[in-house]
Amino acid sequence: MASKDKTRVARPSAIKENEQGQLIARKGISREVIDELSKVKGEPEWMRAKRLKSYEIFERKPIPTWGVDLSDLDLSSLVLYSPPEAGRYDSWDDVPQEQKDTFEKLGIPQAEREHLAGVVGVWRQEPFYEGLKKEYADLGILFCAMDTAVNEYPELVQEHFMNKCVPPQDNKFSALHGAVWSGGSFLYVPKGVKVDLPLQAYFRMEGSGEGTFEHTLIIADEGSEVNYIEGCTAQTYSVNSMHSAVVEIFVKEGAKARYTTVQNWSKDVYNLNTKRAIVDAHGTVEWVGGSMGAKKVMLYPGSFLMGEYARADHLNVGVASGDVWKDTGAKVLHLAPNTTSNILAKSISKDGGIMGYRGLVRMGHNSQGSKARVQCDGLMMDDRSRSDTWPDIQIQNPHVTVAHEAVVGKISDEQLFYLQSRGLTEEEAAAMIVNGFIEPVTKELPMEYAIELNRLIQLEMVDSIG
Repeated sequence: MASKDKTRVARPSAIKENEQGQLIARKGISREVIDELSKVKGEPEWMRAKRLKSYEIFERKPIPTWGVDLSDLDLSSLVLYSPPEAGRYDSWDDVPQEQKDTFEKLGIPQAEREHLAGVVGVWRQEPFYEGLKKEYADLGILFCAMDTAVNEYPELVQEHFMNKCVPPQDNKFSALHGAVWSGGSFLYVPKGVKVDLPLQAYFRMEGSGEGTFEHTLIIADEGSEVNYIEGCTAQTYSVNSMHSAVVEIFVKEGAKARYTTVQNWSKDVYNLNTKRAIVDAHGTVEWVGGSMGAKKVMLYPGSFLMGEYARADHLNVGVASGDVWKDTGAKVLHLAPNTTSNILAKSISKDGGIMGYRGLVRMGHNSQGSKARVQCDGLMMDDRSRSDTWPDIQIQNPHVTVAHEAVVGKISDEQLFYLQSRGLTEEEAAAMIVNGFIEPVTKELPMEYAIELNRLIQLEMVDSIG
């Protein structure tokens, strides 16, 4: 049978029904909401205990004040969990029409048929579709919704879920996530298996005044290779919403994992995520990202290079326009000899938008022979926008190499004049300059995602010359 929907338990008092007949949690967070969220999901006791422990930490942690201004974020006014009535499916033909129409418009089923090894779809915090091609399942690859993994692969989840990589005590929002997480994806690649097609998860935020907290857990076992792609979008509403995901990546000895994300949020979303990777000897993690939209963003993917010759590459491009304020960056800790990291951050700000790079490179006491390179490039489209850089470089071993470069500039009249003299309009000239600026990141994306990211950026650039 295609549908995997679990039998519903008796409806708890903290869960109620709205006018459309959907089950929703009450606004805000409490032990009662967490308890009953766990019951609705049919979770084992150990996950319920982890949720409640995270809630205790959340209550103690202050909201950070060193990044973007979060003074107008009211968590008590948000619905933090709203389970839909749709079931869970492993055949696209059985997916309800509303979800099917949205994902068809995004081209995901077609991409799955042609370019992907598997897909997980999440709608309003709950997974509704899980698909992995048989030839990859036969290799021992596990790819499913995080909720499914909790019940079907408990040993793998218990060992890795919010323990070493992103513990709930890391920050206020990782603790909140640990308490109310829902949806997300789980990926395990066995030893020596090299996946030749990407695996993709897609998360869609549908409700207004809601929080979404999907959890992504990727385990690339020894000698394996995998490319995971994640896409996120949200509808536009007039009230604030919140996205606070956690991504945990474990790259075992000699393995390679690439995490690619293209996010296109509406400009009423607070995007406050925690993303980390632990990389063992001779392992490589690659972070490739494009960030469009959102209202305020705090995002600093981190890599812990634990074994000799471990490597991390961080490439990201972000756009802030109008009232958007993004505080982003990367963190790499070199904790073993002969490790390598490269960070390339590209930012574009226009119409008063604020882009900030906040990065950390730490060369630990045992990091001799390690190398790190950081490059931050900011492009401002007008005199009202802002681009800031706050690099933090900590060197605890004298036998390492660290390079940092930061450049902030504007599109000059001379550049525009030259291109216009070659027959381009002013908008075409600006678009060519922007495309050249972001090319080091887009060339690392799969073709269809590079095209989509370029299209989104061009939409942001309309009427951008000021």
